[in-house]
Amino acid sequence: MRHSALGNDRFQSKLELRALKQATLNVLAVDDEPSILELLQSALPELENCTVTVAASAAEALQKIEAAEKPFDCLLVDIQMPGTTGIELLRQIRSTPGNLETPVIMLTAMNDRAYIEEAFLEGAFDYITKPFDFFELRSRMNAAHLLMMERIKTQSSSASIKNLREELDFNQRFSFEDPLSIEGLERCLRYVEFDNYIEQLSRSSRFDSWVTAIKLRDAEYRFDLNDFGAFRHAISDIGMCIEKTSQAAGAVYSYRGAGVFLVVTHGRKNTEMLPTEEHLNRKLRAVLSNRCASVHLKTVKSSPVAMRSFSKSGAFVALNKALENVKERESGLRKGMAALSTHHPDSSTSRKQEVEGRLFDTVLKEMYGDNTYLARK
Repeated sequence: MRHSALGNDRFQSKLELRALKQATLNVLAVDDEPSILELLQSALPELENCTVTVAASAAEALQKIEAAEKPFDCLLVDIQMPGTTGIELLRQIRSTPGNLETPVIMLTAMNDRAYIEEAFLEGAFDYITKPFDFFELRSRMNAAHLLMMERIKTQSSSASIKNLREELDFNQRFSFEDPLSIEGLERCLRYVEFDNYIEQLSRSSRFDSWVTAIKLRDAEYRFDLNDFGAFRHAISDIGMCIEKTSQAAGAVYSYRGAGVFLVVTHGRKNTEMLPTEEHLNRKLRAVLSNRCASVHLKTVKSSPVAMRSFSKSGAFVALNKALENVKERESGLRKGMAALSTHHPDSSTSRKQEVEGRLFDTVLKEMYGDNTYLARK
């Protein structure tokens, strides 16, 4: 029966995906250059099943957004416009009813890192620099629309009753590898937006960025299938700690699933301003204490990996290297604790670590039972 249900879900998803691809996209293009608007209005319908409405300013765009019977499926927005800029317009769009999830693609000649970063932090889905390829634009518009529709569908199904929203959100079933969305953090990007951000950074001629991985220690053992809310709370707490301790570094980060965050900084000076592992764990203890949480959590932190690459593939190689580094760091800590216990059984430090280890094992036993973590030790 379970396999049959899964098969039906996949079939239903395929039908919905096909329907979305066949649907007409209602697009709003915002640019102060009439030639760009004319080009978009004439070329896009030839390549895609869509209608294009145009606006020559932010004020005109807001009027058309508010007057629309239903939200546009996609917005194409230039940054450099007289009066209200595209970034400011994006900020206003996100506060307009019904447009919190509307995909916005920045279509602009501005390729400086500051513009790219600000656009994504304000809620842009993607960022394409002029001159652009219409086939690439069409592909990115479709990807944005399909992803946003899926997000809206998930939100509406898991939070249809307002007073149960928090309970449903924090206890919704998910897998260990799922890249959960964390709300309320200013510099945390969602998974796909983070990938798009990295891709745009890799195209910059001044690409001096670094990536650092931060992981919930023993995350795989803390992921309890019977208590999704506790794991989600733990990830949210770590995200909050990263946000508060990395402000001076100007970091942008994202949760990547499996208990791991990736943190991007620009320049060695900013990278050196990231919190140490010890500082981050002190902050995490304070956060847990403030909300009276009885759990004991720690993080592990990788060394920074340089992303000095002029290609998309090179940038993502650096991300994977950071993920490998944080796993090696965690493994090294485990081996180090085991070695101390073996080689210095009579030292006071070793006895203290042994007591802490037994206490930790007792807590894990109470949380997970004899047949999970302890059975694998």
